[in-house]
Amino acid sequence: MLEPVSAAHCLEVTPEVGFQRLLLSGDRATTCPLRPQADSVKTARDVTRATLREWGFPELGDDAALVVSELVTNAVRYACYSTRHFEDHPITLMLLRLSPHVLLAVSDPSDEVPTPKEPDFVSEHGRGLHIVETYSTCWGWDALDEGGKAVWALFLAGH
Repeated sequence: MLEPVSAAHCLEVTPEVGFQRLLLSGDRATTCPLRPQADSVKTARDVTRATLREWGFPELGDDAALVVSELVTNAVRYACYSTRHFEDHPITLMLLRLSPHVLLAVSDPSDEVPTPKEPDFVSEHGRGLHIVETYSTCWGWDALDEGGKAVWALFLAGH
């Protein structure tokens, strides 16, 4: 069994090892391809909650489901504007257990950099990354080798 990885260590390893290699961690990873449509948000929430329960982290379910809802909503929105073909670059939900952390990531075909906006709490739009930042330990994004990006959020389990 690997030693626990701190959030800072995880973030330092990501660029050196490569985000995609980090996610290839055997039985400690779950992936779920998603269609670029609105009902993918519910699918992603359900997969996230079920995976966290299976891993023994049900207490993360609500916060992680809220964050994954925002990430998948953004991925669906930006996938529609991508010049890449969806079949070659699908939206994918990934969860990785790095005890005592869980890394949740959503990849999409768009190269558009996620940019937090000042949240407008009256509008229905513009709060997504503020929610991600509020409910996760930290978050960020990585460009993918074949194009597109993965936006990720890190959660500390057991607290």
